Amino acid sequence: MEIRTAEPGDLDQITEIYNEAVSSSLVTFDIIARDRETQLEWFESHKGIYPSIVAIDRNIVLGFGSLSPYRDRAAYRTTVEDSIYVRSNTRRSGVGKTIMESLIERAHSGGFHAVIARMYAGNEPSIALHGSLGFQQVGIEREVGRKFGKWLDVVVMELIIA
Repeated sequence: MEIRTAEPGDLDQITEIYNEAVSSSLVTFDIIARDRETQLEWFESHKGIYPSIVAIDRNIVLGFGSLSPYRDRAAYRTTVEDSIYVRSNTRRSGVGKTIMESLIERAHSGGFHAVIARMYAGNEPSIALHGSLGFQQVGIEREVGRKFGKWLDVVVMELIIA
């Protein structure tokens, strides 16, 4: 498995992974699948210090991740938010952890001080993954999302980069 910066040729597979999560899980609160144009806009906004990366094995994207600005106000400029999505048939195989480790390294080299992770409160694998990499739970947002007919809580976790 190789971790590298995402390229335009990865977009179809990234979109496939993301849209599977939209339609079948609570790992994203999106309820509408992304089309190619929307995914391209996402890709264009994730370059430089806000990268998108992929885990590749034999030209197959196993998963992807990104760093995004946490908030748009200047005081938050040293904080980023992570996102990770893994192909369903490769979950729990170490792909997500490898992607997250690379995102942390990139956040550090980009000069960021904190990484925020927000996930559905029932997403125990993601909570455990982030916890294993030093993230601490800093809050719970109650009933801030609604998907598949139910109210959803969000766990907020934070890593201070040494």
